[in-house]
Amino acid sequence: MKRPTIADIAREAGVSKGAVSYALNGQPGVSEATRERIRAIADRAGFRASSAARALAGAPSYVVGLALQRPARTLGVEPFFMELISGLEAELSTHSYALLLQMVPDGRDESETDIYRQWWSERRVDGVLLCDVRMRDPRIRAVHELGLPAIVVGSPVAGRPFASISSDNAVPMTEAVEYLAALGHRRIARIGGIELLAHTRARTNAYESAGTRLGLTAHRTIWTDYSGEEGARATRQLLTAAEPPTALIYDNDIMAVAGLAVAQEMGRDVPGDLSIVAWDDSPICPLVHPALTALTRDIGGYGAAAARLLLAAIAGEQVADVHDEPARLTVRASTGPPRAG
Repeated sequence: MKRPTIADIAREAGVSKGAVSYALNGQPGVSEATRERIRAIADRAGFRASSAARALAGAPSYVVGLALQRPARTLGVEPFFMELISGLEAELSTHSYALLLQMVPDGRDESETDIYRQWWSERRVDGVLLCDVRMRDPRIRAVHELGLPAIVVGSPVAGRPFASISSDNAVPMTEAVEYLAALGHRRIARIGGIELLAHTRARTNAYESAGTRLGLTAHRTIWTDYSGEEGARATRQLLTAAEPPTALIYDNDIMAVAGLAVAQEMGRDVPGDLSIVAWDDSPICPLVHPALTALTRDIGGYGAAAARLLLAAIAGEQVADVHDEPARLTVRASTGPPRAG
């Protein structure tokens, strides 16, 4: 069957090709009666305007973009992004918007900026979500100079031109350290994520401040890429030290699960020899044995709120920063008082 064209629609409707373009792209220039007639003919013929044609006509793409500087395998193993994307999709779909996702495996800011330039020049997206924001992040200025609507997902950056959605990382980190200290732990270590990320910096400051205030004898952080492999490596490094920690805080739950497996392989009892606390509390945390104490967040709701904020910015509305509820401590079987001696 021949694919219908604008010329075919124009011929059947008895109008010019320009009128068909106006009608299908929601532009003025035709009456409502004519617009409805053209749309009915196009629907019957199975015609869909190409994205390139819509871009040339200045029509919205009804797509928002998300580029992530992570290996593609991250999406398959890190529940945070799957839950975030689920929340984004749930909200976007109710407004007939789609999500365009692209991974940037080499982790270079210039590569991600090039993606934004291409998307915007080709009118493939109406706006973007900026995740994993770094201190003095060059992407912020680049996207602003493009005139591309954007929302920062994560810790707000001073002086940035975009609104952000974030949750307080300091409060739950402090709560976790205070809880472990109250159980009697004096040697608490942390297995952190990517050091340069703004939200990681907020967690680090709170962790170090609480450790100093409580007089902990050791409160070091080992940096990772958030992967299970790196979490396992860091756990082995800490547990083979001369004075191993009696409690570990992990910056995500995948590393915590990997760390739990390492501790059990090394014959450490959890929580008798080692207490474990994980961030994010995905569905895997209560399923492992022992179930993981975790800092719980509604990540799907967080993603939906981010989508609403971006859609408002795309519509030209004045948008302000949104502060989501901070994570809360959910105590399970992986934490307890340290074994005497």
